[in-house]
Amino acid sequence: MEWVVSAGRFNCLLYAEGSIQVAMRRFSITTIAVLLTAVVYALPANSNFGVGPQYDTTHVYVRPEDFDSCVASLLATFGGTATKEGVFTVTPTPSQTMSQLVLTPAGTLSVFGFKTPVPYPFGVERTGYLVTDLEAAVRAARADGADLLVTPFNDPIGKDAVIQWPGGVNMQLYWHTTPPSYPPLKTIPENRVYVSADRATAFVESFLTFSQGKNVSDDAHAPGIEIGRASDTYRRIRISSVFGATAVLVTDGHLPYPYGHETTGYEVANLAGTLAKAKAAGVSVLAGPNTADKRDSAIVQFPGGYIAEIHSASAGK
Repeated sequence: MEWVVSAGRFNCLLYAEGSIQVAMRRFSITTIAVLLTAVVYALPANSNFGVGPQYDTTHVYVRPEDFDSCVASLLATFGGTATKEGVFTVTPTPSQTMSQLVLTPAGTLSVFGFKTPVPYPFGVERTGYLVTDLEAAVRAARADGADLLVTPFNDPIGKDAVIQWPGGVNMQLYWHTTPPSYPPLKTIPENRVYVSADRATAFVESFLTFSQGKNVSDDAHAPGIEIGRASDTYRRIRISSVFGATAVLVTDGHLPYPYGHETTGYEVANLAGTLAKAKAAGVSVLAGPNTADKRDSAIVQFPGGYIAEIHSASAGK
């Protein structure tokens, strides 16, 4: 956002030279200074720090021995490419992890295979959100109700921090020294957030303010089959922002396995065809397919234990 200050013209009738002119000059300087100060304080507390959903990565933690098979199964299921595998320190304290970025048309994933014990609180942050200014984004997130779990630290290619939203939702914010360039996504992945009724409002308000997103829908009687309880209903809130799609699933915590373990939902063109490719790559179907809200969906588990939801449009149902 750019702010422009325009100084108007003052036509003054001067009756004397000297001290009156000096006074007027001082008055003009003071006036401009006041205007500039007012502009600074008029700036919004938040700016939109997001870059785009293709830069919002799901964090996948697997054992080193499952690393290659997990990456291969993700590519076989969704298509796309992967960066070169390497071993890095991506935490502020000593550690080593295999790391590879998987770029698929349905979403981006950061796969980690730690060769050392995983330092706390890493391993439970669900996503990494690329931001344009890490320090400013952290300040905004805290002002919007997030806790700062891990203060900003340097990694091999930039900086990171870990925050926690109301309801216990952990996310990583990251910034690259050299801005990355990833291809646009064909479909936007869905960040699936399970929260209690006690904290749902606080989470939604905080995240909407930070992301400058919009509440797309709020269904107090969404079909319970979406969370494995076909005879019940529950509350589902959908949010859209520059960070992508977010589904807030408000439940009583009485969730049959594997619901609640999936952190991301991936949209594909054809669920049946995608599941066939997934199974051939060693992926297990844990739940579904089910149909609800004009969507066919299933929950799957990739080699190494990563659990995800996959869905496609089911028009007219």
